[in-house]
Amino acid sequence: MTGKLPAYFDENSEPISARIATGLHKIGLAMKQQSWQQANGAGLSATQGQILAALVADGPLTGKELSERLGVTLPTISDSVRVLVEKALVTRSADPRHPRASLLTPTTEGAALGARARSWPEFMADAVADLSPEEQRAFFAGIVKMIRMLQEQGLVPITGMCVTCTHFRPNVRPGTSPHHCAFVDAPLSSEQLRIDCPEHELAAEPARRAVWEQFMRRG
Repeated sequence: MTGKLPAYFDENSEPISARIATGLHKIGLAMKQQSWQQANGAGLSATQGQILAALVADGPLTGKELSERLGVTLPTISDSVRVLVEKALVTRSADPRHPRASLLTPTTEGAALGARARSWPEFMADAVADLSPEEQRAFFAGIVKMIRMLQEQGLVPITGMCVTCTHFRPNVRPGTSPHHCAFVDAPLSSEQLRIDCPEHELAAEPARRAVWEQFMRRG
């Protein structure tokens, strides 16, 4: 063939940001389908499985704390907890921090189901493993930035992320581990950033903004 081919796809393609959003939507559908299948196989709803998984990971929590961690409304949490209590998978006890609140704790059977529920997303990890190390690093960096933006918009719970934590010190040293965690007093690289850390303590909004700006100077 001779001559220059017409730039068809330059003129007839959606922006790459829109195509990424479409791809994430397809991935989200796969994750939702898998969660429902796994939950139904264990005799649970997806929300009930998420509650048990959170209690296994973080220890006893109140309904309000579960709502904040999972991004699910408190009435939905309450309905799911009621069923879990009826199934003897969760117990209620007085919360010494809040006299009018109840702490939710998984029973032995509930803890076993919660541990299984925590493994439900593993099929996605297998898919990510097919990416090269460089692709994984770039993908993870993009995920961190997207989640942080969605958190600030109130669309994702602001929990667990290093970049919103009061203990996070970004870009305080040169080299491959430029960041620092004041909680454990240890350096960490961008690849080691946590997305769901149990020791996370939310920084105040002005501090979050300043930390993010400092992080993005090299991020």
